[in-house]
Amino acid sequence: MLDRISNKLSDIVRQVSGKSSITEKNVQDAVDEIKVALLEADVNLRVVRRFVNHTIREATGEAVLRSVSPAQQFVKIVHDRMVSLLGDERQDLELKGPDTQSVILLAGLQGSGKTTTAAKLAAHLKSRENRTPLLVAADLVRPAAIDQLEVLGEQAGIPVYTDRSTKDPVRVVKGALKEAKSRGLNTVLVDTSGRLQIDEDLMAELEKVRKVADPQEVLLVADAMTGQNAVEVAKTFDERMDLSGVILSKFDSDTRGGAALSLKSVTGKPIKFIGVGEKMEDLEPFYPDRMASRILGMGDALSLVEKAQETYDEEEAVALQKKMRSATFTLEDYLDQFQRMRKMGSVQSMLEMIPGLKGQISEDDIDENQMKHEEAIILSMTLEERKNHRILGPPRRKRIARGSGTSVYEVTRLLKKFDKMRQTMKKMSKNKKYQNQMLSQLGGM
Repeated sequence: MLDRISNKLSDIVRQVSGKSSITEKNVQDAVDEIKVALLEADVNLRVVRRFVNHTIREATGEAVLRSVSPAQQFVKIVHDRMVSLLGDERQDLELKGPDTQSVILLAGLQGSGKTTTAAKLAAHLKSRENRTPLLVAADLVRPAAIDQLEVLGEQAGIPVYTDRSTKDPVRVVKGALKEAKSRGLNTVLVDTSGRLQIDEDLMAELEKVRKVADPQEVLLVADAMTGQNAVEVAKTFDERMDLSGVILSKFDSDTRGGAALSLKSVTGKPIKFIGVGEKMEDLEPFYPDRMASRILGMGDALSLVEKAQETYDEEEAVALQKKMRSATFTLEDYLDQFQRMRKMGSVQSMLEMIPGLKGQISEDDIDENQMKHEEAIILSMTLEERKNHRILGPPRRKRIARGSGTSVYEVTRLLKKFDKMRQTMKKMSKNKKYQNQMLSQLGGM
């Protein structure tokens, strides 16, 4: 995500960080490069000017130029300005307590991913906030919108309120609010109609729905890939609907970043969530400081830890550590790690979160196909073979290769790799000096 601007800005940060001293000319040159990168990313011109002026003023002050590490001070200034651009602090949803009904109204243009986002947000509230959501199919214009929400609700295990007997969204919302109250569901998420473009009919309809729903949150779902157009759409919706925030969908496909970097400054409305994939769990809370660090190539260790905590509980982590120490880690465990990693996201997205790795490892360095082949090989083994790979002689390897669509050479290579990895794990878990040495080598790599 935001690959284009992230690569350029992280390169600039690395160049400045490598200088032992810094001058006003160094600052001006770096800021000029940042300005070009922001404009190429489709960031609003006024936002770029404000960013540049603030950065130059702070970076050319005496406190910076005379500091012990002026280059690092400059990087910190750029980071802080980027955080400010993105919204300063994380803005949570402002919902009522769990014993009182809360309403979230989602609006947006057709094609922005509104219906899918509604289901993802409901799943997020259910799994992470312990809310009891009800999805409301109030998009009565787009063909199959009701069907789509019903399918998504079933996937997420969330009830969906529909009324196919009417074309009046106000009536649907009234019915949904009564239904939620009678069933004791505390969070109502209303999916509204979109249009291919903003028009008076759309706004008039939304105003009626807003009045009857009396929502605690009015969220615009905007396509991150549309850049400045998403910002203009947000301004127009806010004027009529008084938005409480924005959800940027398709954020994982946005290489430029114009919408994310302009929205808060232009509209004053915070980005509350970003859509980072097609799966139901691919909706992330938006943290300006973490996103700024990722854009500047500084990683995002906190988000990586949170993803890991969602995938592993403490008991599982302790059990895994014991297996590593005793070298009883099996291919069954290895397969389990593959599947858990997949739940955390793509390997590339996780590498981007590790501080210091931005720009050091590219997608070309990661052979996803080899990982899929290794998974296929292990899945072609019996449970006994996965638990004791020592019994895998030539006949078994031949059978496994045939069953996984690979070669005996690939099966043998995996087994050798696995043996080496087990020994490394054992050494690292028992020897602090060796552990530090390995980490140092990884950093160098």
